[in-house]
Amino acid sequence: MKLLRVGQKGTEKPAVMDKDGKIRDISSHIKDLNPDFLNFETFAKLQNADLSNLPEISSNERIGSCITSPRKFIAIGLNYSDHAAEVGADIPKEPIVFMKATSCIVGPNDDVEIVSGSKKLDWEVELGIVIGKEAKHISENQSKDHILGYCLVNDVSEREWQLEKMGQWVKGKSHDTYGPVGPHLVTKDEILDVNNLKMSLDVNGKRMQTGNTSTMIFNVDVIVSYLSKYMTLLPGDIITTGTPPGVGMGMKPQQFLKAGDVMKLSVENLGEQNSKVVAL
Repeated sequence: MKLLRVGQKGTEKPAVMDKDGKIRDISSHIKDLNPDFLNFETFAKLQNADLSNLPEISSNERIGSCITSPRKFIAIGLNYSDHAAEVGADIPKEPIVFMKATSCIVGPNDDVEIVSGSKKLDWEVELGIVIGKEAKHISENQSKDHILGYCLVNDVSEREWQLEKMGQWVKGKSHDTYGPVGPHLVTKDEILDVNNLKMSLDVNGKRMQTGNTSTMIFNVDVIVSYLSKYMTLLPGDIITTGTPPGVGMGMKPQQFLKAGDVMKLSVENLGEQNSKVVAL
């Protein structure tokens, strides 16, 4: 299933994209795509329901984040060896973990804010994992039993705040709008091989990032198992898994976003994002 949330900010309705590409309102079956409903039991009922006669929603409506109000937004850093090399970092021996504030989450096509004084705003196309069942101290072989599906994430990053200010990366990762998520939450049964998905990101029509999840240092199963050793993963939690090479920080000379820039992101089978950078 491809699930999404459609409507103006704060009034989005949960929806499904049917086999003909039509968007169907499923609010009669599920209140929202939030942690209360992001579990295997709810989705099994949806998959067994006849959704073909549900109200159709115009494709011109705004698309919100495919998940709302997750308890955690966890991120993995330097998870592609070629990305680590371009920024001059050593290959991690185990996953680098940081958090993004859940308040940074926005829709896939919403504006990304650049605040006065921001000098190094950067882009990162990433695969997101959505948890569907509580996971605590699980093995890699058990990880798939706890994954509900996947989504597209732009891990927007202010590099000066991230790397040159004292403290953790979270400061450079968490400003409002730094977490475009969606358009779709795609259930895992729709993805043939999550560890072999093409990825790309363009800025103003120029290709910046081209990659594939097959080059991740730590794959999906490793990441979920690893995190479960340090924190309990809960239904609705989002884990964004790192980015391939081509970020602005890694370029020579470095290149960063400015007001008016447009980002286009894609991950195979997970949809596309189109975000404009606007001055705050």
